[in-house]
Amino acid sequence: MKLNQSYVKRLIFIASLWPILSLGIAIFQSNLGANPVEFIERHFGKWALIFLCLTLSMTPLRRITNISEWILYRRMLGLFVFFYASIHLLCYIGLDYQFAWVDIKNDIIKHRYVLVGFLAWLLLLPLAITSSDKMMRRLKVNWKRLHRLSYVIAILGVLHFIWLVKKDLTEPLIYTVIISILLILRLNIFNRKKINH
Repeated sequence: MKLNQSYVKRLIFIASLWPILSLGIAIFQSNLGANPVEFIERHFGKWALIFLCLTLSMTPLRRITNISEWILYRRMLGLFVFFYASIHLLCYIGLDYQFAWVDIKNDIIKHRYVLVGFLAWLLLLPLAITSSDKMMRRLKVNWKRLHRLSYVIAILGVLHFIWLVKKDLTEPLIYTVIISILLILRLNIFNRKKINH
């Protein structure tokens, strides 16, 4: 028995709001650690990366399970990547630097992890703007080409995390392995298509 797709999408949407709810609980319990701004900023950054992994996993899951419905949830998950990445960026700009644009510019120039993180967000922007069915029809083949930027974004995302952490690389390396596997699976898909044709 197949679940109603609109019902499943509602459940995914509600579940995708957990990062906000969990942060609210942490704030209520005064459990933000010694540096609350850093805690909040990294919280949303990690969740952006988690949703990026989920988004990239939809196509491999469709191939592995032979269930095409996985693709129906990819767009929503992708938009949550942009949503949480944008909150992460706003926390950096507003909470961390309090909109001191000169200092922000200097920080981007000085620290490579800030630069690649900002580049990742800039590449997410056109993907979010062109996520609608209308834009898909308008761009046609170019839509797929544009949305392959998600692979570049994934690489920039893990680099941002690795360069940010510096010392204990356990967590960022876990994401690196997951994203590497997902990208390899995508390469296998492209190779199979070429062979079949």
